[in-house]
Amino acid sequence: MAAKKTTKSDKSELIEALDIIEKEKQISKEVIIEAIENSLLAACKNQFGKSENIRVNINRETGEVKVFAVKEVVDDDDLEDEATQMGITEAILVHDKTEIGDTVEVEVTPKNFGRIAAQKAKQVVVQKIREEERKVLYVQYLEKEREVITGIVQRYSGKNICVNLGKVDAILMESEQVKGEHFKPTEHIKLYVVEVKDTTKGPRITVSRSHPEFVKRLFEEEVTEIQDGTVEIRSIAREAGSRTKMAVSTENPNVDAIGACVGINGSRVNAIVEELRGEKIDIINWSDSPAVLIENALSPSKVISVEADEEEKTAKVVVPQDQLSLAIGKEGQNARLAAKLTGYKIDIKCE
Repeated sequence: MAAKKTTKSDKSELIEALDIIEKEKQISKEVIIEAIENSLLAACKNQFGKSENIRVNINRETGEVKVFAVKEVVDDDDLEDEATQMGITEAILVHDKTEIGDTVEVEVTPKNFGRIAAQKAKQVVVQKIREEERKVLYVQYLEKEREVITGIVQRYSGKNICVNLGKVDAILMESEQVKGEHFKPTEHIKLYVVEVKDTTKGPRITVSRSHPEFVKRLFEEEVTEIQDGTVEIRSIAREAGSRTKMAVSTENPNVDAIGACVGINGSRVNAIVEELRGEKIDIINWSDSPAVLIENALSPSKVISVEADEEEKTAKVVVPQDQLSLAIGKEGQNARLAAKLTGYKIDIKCE
């Protein structure tokens, strides 16, 4: 005789609800059913005093809940605990081919178990939906870690800014802001995702506009040659809101690395400067020669000579008299950024 096919009308409200949840929320029905079974197993402890030998089964098609007890078959005279043992005579009535020492499974579903199951199911479903939605959000935003994301300014909270990133909010801390930047509510701003952490309240996202990698990622978005690997950003140094120095290189002799980053009539670099609210950007050619790299890094100043000590990571630089203040820069900024960019301690002297 063919097995009866389960129709929609045979399904319980629970199974129908789980089908909808699986479809709409992408949460596995099996995961939720297993969680309900485990929850009901804990409830069996109140009912039977123990749950070690109890198994709860929810029919995946009809939603019917049954409780089974696993019992050891013993000689009728040795029967001591009816909760975990069954006499051989009774066991043969349940399973005819049974011997002493076997285990048998007996249905022990309590009369009021349907009501308990419904309550537990509701609690588990709500909890699982929250957990899975949190997990999905976390994975979704974890993929954006160390990338640039667009957010909408919500409000200021003291000196921190609350920014909506789509499905979650992030706080742009004062320490990660650029001095002098001010935003209005509903304004769209770009942010660098520093870190994504999983918490019980959902993903906690650390964002920044002052991070050096923020500028690097903006160039990667804007410059096709960086995206395809033709041009590589080798080093970057930034004083957020004021100036960034960036060293680039290419293995392709037909490509101008600096020109690719600047764009036609400065279109590419200007788009990034606009996003950074006027921050100046110096783009230089990378060199494996420390002396050449340091000379390039001190741009726009002219350099007469560079003596670099690779072991000590120090360099002595000589510049023309009229270039000294340019080489050092306002409040020492040019020399400071050149040192960050190259990794060398630079001592600048005029000829």
